[in-house]
Amino acid sequence: MMAREASRDEANCFADEVCVDFPSVASAIERVRRSFLADERPEALRATIEITDSEAARGVTVPIDVPVHCTCSHCGGRGESWTETCSLCGGCGFELLPHSVQVTVPPGVRNGARFCFTVTPRHHRSTRIELHVVVAAGR
Repeated sequence: MMAREASRDEANCFADEVCVDFPSVASAIERVRRSFLADERPEALRATIEITDSEAARGVTVPIDVPVHCTCSHCGGRGESWTETCSLCGGCGFELLPHSVQVTVPPGVRNGARFCFTVTPRHHRSTRIELHVVVAAGR
C-alpha cells in the first residue's frame, strides 16, 4: 500500500511546476508538415518593380527590399509571453521584416511580366514572393 502511494506522488511531483519558457518547435513542425504536403503552398507576398523600356530590352539587376517571415523578436517564435498572446506577432510566432534581394530581370521582359521566387533567410521559414514588372515607356 505504501509503495503505491509513493509511485503516485512521484508521478505528480511536477504537476504544479510552471512551464519553462523554451523556444517553440512550431516552426520546425510547420516545415516538416509542408515537406510532406508538397501541394500546400503558402500565399505569396507581392512586390512591384518599375524599369525603363531600355532596361527591359537589355536586362537589368534591381535591388529591392521584400518582406520575409522571420521569428518574432519579442516572443522568440512562441506566439505568447507566458500566458498572454504576443502583442508584436499576434500569436503567430513570426513577423515580416524587410530583406534586401538583387533581382535579375532578363533581357526582353515585357510590361506586366510576373516572376515568382522564394526567399529563405537562414534559420527562418521560406517566403514566396510574386514580383510584378512595370515597364515605363519613354523614361
